[in-house]
Amino acid sequence: MFYLTMFWDYLKAYMKTRMTYRSDFWIEVFTDLLFQGMNLLFILVVFGHTDLLGGWNRNEIIFIYGYFMIPYGIFACFFNLWDFTERYIVKGEMDRILTRPAYNLVQLLLENVSPPSLLGAVTGGIIMGYAWISLGLPFEWYTPLALLLFIAGSVMIYAGIYIVLTAISFFSDSPTGILPLMWNIQQYGRYPVNIYNKIMKFVLTWMIPFAFVGVYPSAFFLDKETVAGFAFLTPLVGAVFLTVGISIWNVGIRKYRGAGS
Repeated sequence: MFYLTMFWDYLKAYMKTRMTYRSDFWIEVFTDLLFQGMNLLFILVVFGHTDLLGGWNRNEIIFIYGYFMIPYGIFACFFNLWDFTERYIVKGEMDRILTRPAYNLVQLLLENVSPPSLLGAVTGGIIMGYAWISLGLPFEWYTPLALLLFIAGSVMIYAGIYIVLTAISFFSDSPTGILPLMWNIQQYGRYPVNIYNKIMKFVLTWMIPFAFVGVYPSAFFLDKETVAGFAFLTPLVGAVFLTVGISIWNVGIRKYRGAGS
């Protein structure tokens, strides 16, 4: 209840701040939706020149993309730490965080919550629903439970990876450019892994498991037997990476000695 109350207070403060500059808020929302629309358009252009991509048809790829947007939208809303190094390490705001009683990582996440990103998740759900109907996929009693379980696992994978990358700031004397690189790599997770070579497939499955935030969970609903079994590993992989991420974060916090050190 303590953290839920904190979340509600931070959310109210965020909305008051953003509504002061409403034009900026709606421009941000429009820009995010336009970006997602361009990605979808790219898929349509690709299938304007081919019927199959690695054995997957257009609506199946659209389904994967729709699913991919849901956990990413949730992650972008609640784990928005893109400017952590500049704001909290270089400018010293981490010192302020550490003087408060609540867990430091939770405070950072709440301070940087970005509700507009949830619109991306909603858009992803609409896109996935369209593809679901177009493909005539069955809707079983366990479908909502499986979807929630896979989405939770995918969000944890995102969170674990990016918490690790953010924690690098505790061990490095200068901001790192690895976050933009990782953002580009994650885009590979919205396409079937069988279109990549064996090394890339291994990396996306076991080292930087972005295949679990898109294609593997989607394969379960699309009944792709060759990869659908991996879907059930999504929550486990997510739990492992989130645990590793928080552990490295805690080590970094113990190493941190203040803005002047």
